[in-house]
Amino acid sequence: MTQLENRTFDEIAIGDKIQAEKTLTERDILLFAEVSGDVNPVHLDAEYAAGTLFKQRIAHGMWTGAQISALLGVQMPGPGTIYLGQNLSFRAPVYLGDTIEFELTVSDKRDDKKIVHFQCKASNQHGKTVASGEAQVIAPTEKIRLPRPTLPNITIG
Repeated sequence: MTQLENRTFDEIAIGDKIQAEKTLTERDILLFAEVSGDVNPVHLDAEYAAGTLFKQRIAHGMWTGAQISALLGVQMPGPGTIYLGQNLSFRAPVYLGDTIEFELTVSDKRDDKKIVHFQCKASNQHGKTVASGEAQVIAPTEKIRLPRPTLPNITIG
C-alpha cells in the first residue's frame, strides 16, 4: 500500500469490516519492549518463560491492541481518525510465530459527534480467539489521500 486513503464517517456503514493478518516475530517483541519499556521477562527470556504457566515466551498483550490501533488509523476510518478508547480482553496468549487474524466490525455510529464503534476480534492460526473487545473513534468528515510515509530502518542490538 503506497497510498493512504481514509473512509469518511458518511462512507462507513454498520456491518462494514476490515481484516488483516500479522505474524508475531522476534523483532516485533523486541521493538515493542523497547518502545513501551515493558521488559517483563515472560516476553524476553525463554528460560524464565519456560517456568511460567505459558511455558514459552509470549507477546505483550498490548501488541495486539497496537495492531488494532494501526488498522483504525491506516485502513478504516484511516488518516484523520481520532482514537477515543478501547476495551480489550486478552483471552489466550500469542506466541512467537503465531499468525493473528484481526477483524474489526462497525457496530454503531453516532452522527452527532461522528463517533464510530467497532467490535474487535483477534484469532490465532488455530481459530482460537486471543483478544476481543471494542474500540471507539471519531471518524474524519473530510476525504484524505496521501502517500504512505516511509519509516526509517530500525536496528536492534
